[in-house]
Order: sequence, then C-alpha cells, then structure tokens
Amino acid sequence: MDFNGTWKIYSDENLDEFLKAIAAPEMVVKMMKDVKPLTEIEQNGQDFTVKVKTLLCTHVNSFSIGREAEITAMDGRKIKCTIKGENGKLFVETEKFTSVREIQGDEMIETITAGSVTLIRRSKRV
Repeated sequence: MDFNGTWKIYSDENLDEFLKAIAAPEMVVKMMKDVKPLTEIEQNGQDFTVKVKTLLCTHVNSFSIGREAEITAMDGRKIKCTIKGENGKLFVETEKFTSVREIQGDEMIETITAGSVTLIRRSKRV
C-alpha cells in the first residue's frame, strides 16, 4: 500500500449523520461542513505520519501498523486506537468508530463507521 502524498477531500457521503453519531462538538460540525481539509501522508514502511490541515489548524498524528497509538481528533480530543494493515488497506479502530482507508486508482477512499452510520470520504492526490 502506498498512501504517500497530499490528498484533497472532494466528497463526503453521510457527513451530518456521522458527526451526530460520534457526538462531535458543534464547532467541529460547522468546520467539517464548510472546510475540505488537506491530508498529507508520509509512509515509511509500517510507520505513518498524517497531517490534516485546515485554514484554522493542523493536526499531526504518527503511528505504526500493528501497534496501539494515541491520535488527536479535529476537536483536540485524544483517542486511543489500534492500527492494522491488510490487503492494501489501513484499518484504524477506536472505541467510537472504525476507519478503513484504501487506494482505488487515483483516489483514496476512507470508510468510517460509528454504530450503524457510515461516512464515505473520497480524496484525490494533489
């Protein structure tokens, strides 16, 4: 799997319902509706650094496949997660949601599930 690069979200399916399902603070809900962040991913083997940039802030998370990590959410909350890599996909599992990232052609697709609600985010490399 090669996630290296800068990615721009161009599509969010089911964003409102997902943000409600994870009880996101109102500030985050408003920001996520109005802003399409840039995501910079640096991958070195099993180690990743992911920078999510908006006009208001930048969050940087580093983790390794196969290890538990603590990541910072867009609202500043710390979240413990487990990261796995299988069949070219990157799986992140937390107490509140599960995320699966994969590359399909020139797109990165992230499917994030919280309970019965699924958000699908599509990004293009820039």
